[in-house]
Amino acid sequence: MTGDGTNIVALLIVIGTAYLIGSIPTGLLLGKAYGIDVRKEGSGNIGATNLYRTVGRKVGIITLIGDCLKGLFPVLLVKLSALPPEYAALVGLAAFCGHVFSIFLKFKGGKGVATALGVFLALAPLAVAIAIALFAFIMFLWRYVSLGSISAAAAMPLAVYLLGGNKTVTGVTAVIAVIVIIRHIENIKRLLAGTESKFKA
Repeated sequence: MTGDGTNIVALLIVIGTAYLIGSIPTGLLLGKAYGIDVRKEGSGNIGATNLYRTVGRKVGIITLIGDCLKGLFPVLLVKLSALPPEYAALVGLAAFCGHVFSIFLKFKGGKGVATALGVFLALAPLAVAIAIALFAFIMFLWRYVSLGSISAAAAMPLAVYLLGGNKTVTGVTAVIAVIVIIRHIENIKRLLAGTESKFKA
């Protein structure tokens, strides 16, 4: 088998593994450890914000870290391997899709913000710094996690492009950003209606 063929097989294996890692429903498992099915509490989302509100600050923070690592770890492994660097972005997309469309939850899942953060920390840390600054600014002014997440997601592709990201990384970033925004459609409706819940520390 040629070197390229070996790389492709390795990529498919790593993509599948990354998807499975991303599919692990961190928030749901943590919630059940406390006797709570977070899909039936609060917003019904399995992400860190809903865990923070329904189970508590500690569990919310652990969920955030766990979901972030699901995106960070597979991408870092590829970047440290002999695989072409462009493959890291595709593996990151697989981990992100695992969280949003989990095979363990009948292809349902979270909104993907924390897992996307992990992916982007490995792929484009400088762009992440810009997105986090924007998120923090919006949170400071309005205290809407959803608005901050949507704005940060929308800013990421532009930040990656302006900072010289290659076509693969920029394209994957754009795809992830679009999915994150689509997953926030209900939040957008509530923001427009003035009924979205503000974050309380």
